Amino acid sequence: MTTTMITVPPRPTNPLDRLRWALIDGWVVGRTNLYHWRRNPGLITQCLMYPVMTVVFGFVFGSAMVVAGGGSYREFLMPGLFGQTMMFGIITTMMVTSSATAKGMTDRFRTMPMAQTGVALGRCVADVVTSVFELTILVVCALLVGWRFHDGIGPALGALGLLLLFRFALVWAGIFFGLILPVEAVGAGYVPLLPLTMLANTFVSPTQMPPWLGAIAEWNPVSATVAACRELFGNPGVVGDSWAARHAMLLAFAWPAVIMLVFVPLSVWRYRNLER
Repeated sequence: MTTTMITVPPRPTNPLDRLRWALIDGWVVGRTNLYHWRRNPGLITQCLMYPVMTVVFGFVFGSAMVVAGGGSYREFLMPGLFGQTMMFGIITTMMVTSSATAKGMTDRFRTMPMAQTGVALGRCVADVVTSVFELTILVVCALLVGWRFHDGIGPALGALGLLLLFRFALVWAGIFFGLILPVEAVGAGYVPLLPLTMLANTFVSPTQMPPWLGAIAEWNPVSATVAACRELFGNPGVVGDSWAARHAMLLAFAWPAVIMLVFVPLSVWRYRNLER
């Protein structure tokens, strides 16, 4: 009788080797998550239904709303819906992370000789890739209801990049909350997210709100990304004299950086300290 010995490679100690190790493991886990997503018709249907709703929303309200500064409401609305979609993606991240933890998948990853940050990076890879898919469908649907970008393909791609940056930052928040919340509590995440996306420049310009409410809306992270996207798309709605309104592009980079500075270490810490 022969015994097969499995040799576990030693953990790298060089910082560059550790980074390479984490990136490779992150890609492997991300690819695995994408396979699961592709075989889950419920998640695919969810990705398809929201863009269809945007078409309906644009047609129903497109001719009844007034845009501050003038312009088409449909062109004003669509960047807001893009930003809201990226924000709501945090629920998907929370659901998948919490479900994997409840089923013991996360614990199995922790017992394997892999980088501790690889699992979180893999979740980020999978969610960003699916967000690209969602944005592609959203853009096509937006074009169908009359939305257009006016400043060329380069700025338009830059706006889509800002949306994906925002989504990437929110993935880390979703991972953290998915690791601390049970599966049955994750669905309640829509309760705080809905007012957070409504109290922004998503559907109405903050200049059309009461001053105190408009000030809160202008400093909303969603508002920063949406305002910067409207500017890059050449869409109406880029108005306001406040510091936040005049520096939306800066805040579109600053808010994701702040979110990651907070939730990246929290997510890694929580992952490493899960109860066995």
